[in-house]
Amino acid sequence: MGKDSKAAGGKGKGKQPAGGSDDAALKGKGKAGKGDGLGTCTYVKARHILCEKQGKINEAYKKLQDGWLSNGDKVPPAEFAKIAVEYSECPSGKKGGDLGWFPRGKMAGPFQEVAFNTPVGVTSAPFKSTHGYHIILSEGRKN
Repeated sequence: MGKDSKAAGGKGKGKQPAGGSDDAALKGKGKAGKGDGLGTCTYVKARHILCEKQGKINEAYKKLQDGWLSNGDKVPPAEFAKIAVEYSECPSGKKGGDLGWFPRGKMAGPFQEVAFNTPVGVTSAPFKSTHGYHIILSEGRKN
């Protein structure tokens, strides 16, 4: 027992790196939970498409699927912007859906949840908020 049990922490944890709480800090942070920063950043840069009717947002999403998503490809921001101009009913639609950088707490409920948990370069599935139906393209994140 003696020296060895104290060197290993003495509490049955086995070998653990110094400051071994990193794994615990990552658990429960975002949906991915792999240290990729999902859900933990302070700012997100995103584009979106907003439609009042579910049928219209589904049409826009189908165009994204047919062009890129069904092949496993990421939607290029310029192509997402074209579809936003065509389908979005938000004033940002004229700018290709560009919302720029926004901080945590600025956007309402489900929109913030999806925006802050969508990996950079990934397009979300359609979802509903108090404003209508959205699709988000995450373009960046920073603290």
